[in-house]
Amino acid sequence: MELNRNWVNHQRGGQSMTGYLVAPAMVKEPLPAVLVIQEIWGPDEHIQDVADRVAQAGYLALAPDLYSRGGRPQAMSAQRIAEFKAFMDTVPPATWHDPSELAKALEKRPKDEAQRIQETQAALFGPKDSEGMVQDLRAWIDFLEKDPHNGGKPVGSTGYCMGGALSFQLALAEPRLKVAMVYYGTAPDKNQLGEAKCPVFGFYGGEDHRISDQVPEVRSQMQSLGKTYEGKVYEGAGHAFFNDSRISYHVGAARDAWAKTLAYFNQYLA
Repeated sequence: MELNRNWVNHQRGGQSMTGYLVAPAMVKEPLPAVLVIQEIWGPDEHIQDVADRVAQAGYLALAPDLYSRGGRPQAMSAQRIAEFKAFMDTVPPATWHDPSELAKALEKRPKDEAQRIQETQAALFGPKDSEGMVQDLRAWIDFLEKDPHNGGKPVGSTGYCMGGALSFQLALAEPRLKVAMVYYGTAPDKNQLGEAKCPVFGFYGGEDHRISDQVPEVRSQMQSLGKTYEGKVYEGAGHAFFNDSRISYHVGAARDAWAKTLAYFNQYLA
């Protein structure tokens, strides 16, 4: 399918931010839209590819760069993040959250490279303004409503890892959101779940215990509050199972999750 791909600009609070906007080239009428919310790596080639797939399914897709408002620091440049991601692919996924194991792996790298990786690691995994990112996403919905490709049609979201958590948070904060997909993202505090304003559907790796072990409690809490939530846990899959550019990719889980995602978008947006 031919797609129109553009990097677009928007503002919040007087600060510029950018996003990757994709639409089917041969469709002239307004389309429902989907916010494709980045992993911690930003709207890289994988996230852009996901946005392309969403557009190929008949939607307007927008992948905001949540690091772009006010300008990216050097340690967060696309090149530096790509270098850090390549390093992370050299260590087993089970050690991704183990600082001591990562430090051992870094000792084998040249000193200047190790220093760059450490700086980017600190920037990526340090404290983040998640509330500010949710407000950025809400501002991007403002952008979509004014874009003739959307023209006020329904808007949903799908997010991955950090973006999965933000997709869930957006469902609590934004009444205009019609449906939210959460791929291996942490759930909000259970005391906030009653604020959910749209259905939420989650996809998790069974080996990703840090996140997937939360699912039964989240499901129970959402059901007790009368909220629509389903959490699918794929046995044998780990964190980032949908990312087909990384060693964590699990084709069976990814195939099923994508089919369900498109079905939910068709149900709630189209």
